Amino acid sequence: MRENEAADGRATRADQGQRRTNLAQSRSRETRHALLQAAIALWRTKGFAGTTVADICQAAGVSKALFYFYFPRKEDALLEAGFLSTRDARQKWRELVAQPYDLFEVIAAVLATLERMMRRNPPELLVETTLEGYRAEQRALAEGSSREHHATRFLFLELLERARADGKLPPGADVLHIARVAQTLLETGTRHWAAGEYGERGLAEVVGHDITAFIVGCNEIGQRTP
Repeated sequence: MRENEAADGRATRADQGQRRTNLAQSRSRETRHALLQAAIALWRTKGFAGTTVADICQAAGVSKALFYFYFPRKEDALLEAGFLSTRDARQKWRELVAQPYDLFEVIAAVLATLERMMRRNPPELLVETTLEGYRAEQRALAEGSSREHHATRFLFLELLERARADGKLPPGADVLHIARVAQTLLETGTRHWAAGEYGERGLAEVVGHDITAFIVGCNEIGQRTP
């Protein structure tokens, strides 16, 4: 009997410990999300350079120490906000490849979804986000990049891996290289689009054409290579 009671007590304490852990994790996610939402709102109105960490913390109702617990630098918060802005675009391709699909139509749909999100932000913020993306890439290369970094950094990597597995790309296609070039085309295109250099043409139209042309060219060269 005593052994059973002791076992029950240990189980109860373990249960309580797990609940506390889950609660702490939930609060941590909520705080991180609140900081990012406050930062994005301020960046849209005051600009990235004109917004300080103190401004973000005041808007989110947290201390600067807590901000730096989650983000070593303001630029790190910008990078994460940039990744969050691609969430709908990533979800879009996952929905589309769940049924028979054309790779280039999926890429066009992903870019159209991303463009709709981008239109909510001022041009200066779009440019700053792409530039910080380049800086992050250089840091990752210097430190030795990882698979997780690639999946986060390159919008089309997982889609291209899926397309290769589905026979939409040749078995030997270097999807990491294609994803890296596609990301470069996307970020360069974003800067030009934000500056108004495409006129009436949308980001999805121009960048979609460029990425499609690059992938088709890679496939043709691969077929001619012995």
